[in-house]
Amino acid sequence: MALVFDPVTVMNLIFDLIILCLGVFAYMRMKGKAGLVVGIGFAFFAVSYIITLLGYGSMTTVLIPLRVLGYLSVIGGLYLYLKKR
Repeated sequence: MALVFDPVTVMNLIFDLIILCLGVFAYMRMKGKAGLVVGIGFAFFAVSYIITLLGYGSMTTVLIPLRVLGYLSVIGGLYLYLKKR
């Protein structure tokens, strides 16, 4: 296992973690599940970036389902938000 430093991947990981924290904060403050679900979606993205940084970027059988779950979670969170309005 060799660490792979890619500035774009590191930047994406940092932004994903920030969005995860904001989603949890929004859930705690407003008690709406939409922010939490979006945050969980970005947590899936963060895990895929961590796997990539650890040198396992060729594990597409793991990375693709993680990113699909991330996108589905974000879509679900946005749906919950729009449904509430």
